Amino acid sequence: MKILAIETSGLVSSVALAEDDSIIAEFSTNFKMTHSVTLMPMIENMLNILKISIKNVELIAVSKGPGSFTGLRIGSSTAKGIAMALNIPIASVPTLEAMALNIERTDCLICPMIDARRKQSYTNLYEYKNDKIIELYKDDVLDVKEIVDRIKKHNKKVIFLGDGFLVNKKEIEELMGNTFWTSAKSQNRMQRASSVAVLGFQYFKENRLDNHLEHEPVYLRKSQAEREYDEKNAGNFLA
Repeated sequence: MKILAIETSGLVSSVALAEDDSIIAEFSTNFKMTHSVTLMPMIENMLNILKISIKNVELIAVSKGPGSFTGLRIGSSTAKGIAMALNIPIASVPTLEAMALNIERTDCLICPMIDARRKQSYTNLYEYKNDKIIELYKDDVLDVKEIVDRIKKHNKKVIFLGDGFLVNKKEIEELMGNTFWTSAKSQNRMQRASSVAVLGFQYFKENRLDNHLEHEPVYLRKSQAEREYDEKNAGNFLA
């Protein structure tokens, strides 16, 4: 089965092509350029280099969030469009779970963090059980102290990754104290479409798929524009 994977939940724009759970190619960029500019050319270039037609793709695996509102909308709309045109299913892959899969099997906790601004991160904790990534909580939006307090309850070494870790590294160092921690290597620290592809194949085997009408991104909270609108208009409506 040929799987086209799309990851646009943050600054990284990443696409991959897999044959079942084997990665054939992965193209990624990590700089401030709109995904609407980079995504389709990356997909086209990758398929052209591989000499594979888009018509040979049998499954779309897309990072569904949480993450950047704009990035998720672009990735999801692209996935839905291709799935509709080809009449193929979509594997809606949780972004944080795919990030955790960047880390090879370990006895440590894995803590992906995506910067959610306002000193908060989209986050969760994961661990390996029987070679499979298991989430310990539901995806959430937490500040650094809440994240560290959660980690300390498990009394285990933890591996951090994601841009939420990078922007909060100093505070994490202070709050973790003597609790042993490390960070992922730079090549595995950010979102990767290859991890989305591998999870997408797992979702296929478990029959956890959507069609182009069912797939929706997961935001966890309102966008900044919506929050500002609510704050501006608070108290302006009659009870």
